[in-house]
Amino acid sequence: MIKRKVLLAFSIISFVIIAGMIPTNPEEGMYPLSEIKNVDLVEAGLKIDPGEIYNPDGISLIDGLVRLGGCTGSFVSNEGLILTNHHCAFGAINRASTPEQNLLQDGFLAKTREDEIPATGYTCRITESYEDVSDEILDAVKDIEDVTERLSAIESKIREIEEAATDEENSIEARVSEMFIGKTYILFKYRTMKDVRLVYAPPQAIGNFGGETDNWIWPRHTGDFSFMRAYVAPDGSSAEYSEDNVPYTPKRYLKVNAGGVDEDDFVFILGYPGRTYRHQPSQFLEFQENYQLPYIQNIFSWIIKQLEDINSDDPAMQLQFASRIKGLANVEKNYRGKMLGLSRIGLVEKKKSEEAELQKFIESDTKLNEQYGDLLNKIDEVYQSRLETAQAGLWFSQFTRMSTIYNYAEFVLRYAEEMQKPNEERDRAFKEESIEQTKGRLAYFSANYMNEFEKRFAMKMFSDALSFEETSQINAVNNIAGDDDQYEDVNEFVQNEWIKTNLLDQEYLETMLEKTPDELMAMNDPVLNFVNEVMKQNKVVAAETERVFGELNKLLAQYVDAKSEYRKQSFIPDANGTLRLTYGYIRGYSPRDAVYYSPITTLEGVIDKSTYGNPDYELPEIIRELYEKKDYGRFYDDKVKGLPVGILYNMDTTGGNSGSPVLNAYGELIGLNFDRAFEATINDFAWDESYSRSIGVDIRYILWIAQKVGGADHLLEEMGVEI
Repeated sequence: MIKRKVLLAFSIISFVIIAGMIPTNPEEGMYPLSEIKNVDLVEAGLKIDPGEIYNPDGISLIDGLVRLGGCTGSFVSNEGLILTNHHCAFGAINRASTPEQNLLQDGFLAKTREDEIPATGYTCRITESYEDVSDEILDAVKDIEDVTERLSAIESKIREIEEAATDEENSIEARVSEMFIGKTYILFKYRTMKDVRLVYAPPQAIGNFGGETDNWIWPRHTGDFSFMRAYVAPDGSSAEYSEDNVPYTPKRYLKVNAGGVDEDDFVFILGYPGRTYRHQPSQFLEFQENYQLPYIQNIFSWIIKQLEDINSDDPAMQLQFASRIKGLANVEKNYRGKMLGLSRIGLVEKKKSEEAELQKFIESDTKLNEQYGDLLNKIDEVYQSRLETAQAGLWFSQFTRMSTIYNYAEFVLRYAEEMQKPNEERDRAFKEESIEQTKGRLAYFSANYMNEFEKRFAMKMFSDALSFEETSQINAVNNIAGDDDQYEDVNEFVQNEWIKTNLLDQEYLETMLEKTPDELMAMNDPVLNFVNEVMKQNKVVAAETERVFGELNKLLAQYVDAKSEYRKQSFIPDANGTLRLTYGYIRGYSPRDAVYYSPITTLEGVIDKSTYGNPDYELPEIIRELYEKKDYGRFYDDKVKGLPVGILYNMDTTGGNSGSPVLNAYGELIGLNFDRAFEATINDFAWDESYSRSIGVDIRYILWIAQKVGGADHLLEEMGVEI
């Protein structure tokens, strides 16, 4: 509940529809479906009718897009074939791998439909429609003054609308997205397919070429792509995996243009970008710069090193934790880039300066001053109260997420409490119809449990907590730490109590689930006592956080209105996980003095890097052999004098755009988005044409790898690509 409310409060999407005022020049912007018609794409370089991109009354390119987990994918044939990133399919490849048959390392090709394997845990969604439900939601809270109650009522109404609009029989899932904080809410309906299968993935040395060395870096030479396929039941309905299922027939699929692109070509992207925060006040950025970013970057970096160290001599464990480490490393480096970017461009100070000018504007008009005169001060006051417990909040979020023992103990305590209530009054996770699924989450923790990691992690978290500011002290940690040698006290608790708990033993766990809350507390179990204290304080901090977000839900809506009055222009909406368009050009950039990067890399760069001796640049021998033979098939480019590999463009992207198709002026697929340049990691907070660059893999490299390395001629034929 709290997590979603945080997203509601911090997904400020501030746009005011003022006809003709959205600029036509390439600029920052992830345009929602409703705003595509207001962008002059033809003037920018589009060669097709904009209605071909999105047509609410017919079939268009957006019908060829899917949301695949946290990424984007696109249909590239009329038989449900999906093209997305290798790192988006990484989890499926990883889960299908074993030390004896390592698909992650060796790659995978299904030569027939029967050979395609389930992508465990994956679903794909297609946007079917959208509807403004703002009035319905706001009418439900118009008489509620208490900010916390108001936020809860909004959340409740959203759930009610979603449940009413969901049509499981016809595979329709409904989701309400906040498009204007506290003001505008859109109901999206998605067609969901539950049977997704892996079709082709190149070896990791291609799909993740450059590894963490090149992550968020240009020049880039990564073949970050994979093919999957969506299946449905024979009657066309969504169904779990079954041998009887058939490939899904999409309304529209994207045409692949094997000719690729040239520098300065017009391009656009359709996809599902995650979250941006460009219309937040300066205090939000201060929280990011001083608390959120450094804390998460530090803890993720530490966790990665521990996992790599503990598993260094165990190939099976390395494979088991490969996906987790990759995810952590991606965020860790992204946060480093954001911290560097915030400091380099002085974004907090710029935002404060803008707000000072906004305040002057407000005070210059009597009516505006009556409405908004104290607005910025109120926002600041709310944020200051949040900062008081910022360290504690971040600590709770990571400890409760990462510790297996904590999650087992919390489950036992909450189970005992919830079982005292009638089923209809229990928390959703503990209702009779949900309890097995909740227990399944515990099974996930158990399957990934490592005693050595748990010990090290507990020591770090408890030790870190001892250094927090007075207002963020963790009571449970203070209770186990004495006044003299606190570290030794903590170490003794971890060694003798924490990692020796019996809670992970299934038989013992079952006996604990038979006890009442009073019986559990009467045991005086040190681990249960510790976790109970953590839960109590976390609940208090969460309640305060909820109050803060309730205040911001109203204040930031006014903040948007005040900025609209001040700038007299429409705002480009922040991303929020819904389908968007962004456009621009294939273009290089100069990240620093005397350095210029051109926008297309070639196979020659792949070969050069493979001679560095860096394990991230290991290369399958077949690539070198094909290079030496100059066997480029039809994919050689005379202009760049080589086989194109990576492409760079000035489009506005963020997380979730991974796997988005890069389309040319005719709406044809010429690349696959997968990353941003290091300087552009700050895109979530600010965008600038001079340094904001996104990275894709050229379709010619994708097709060449699939054909020459993978032997997947049948996939090229299915996509209509001449061999």
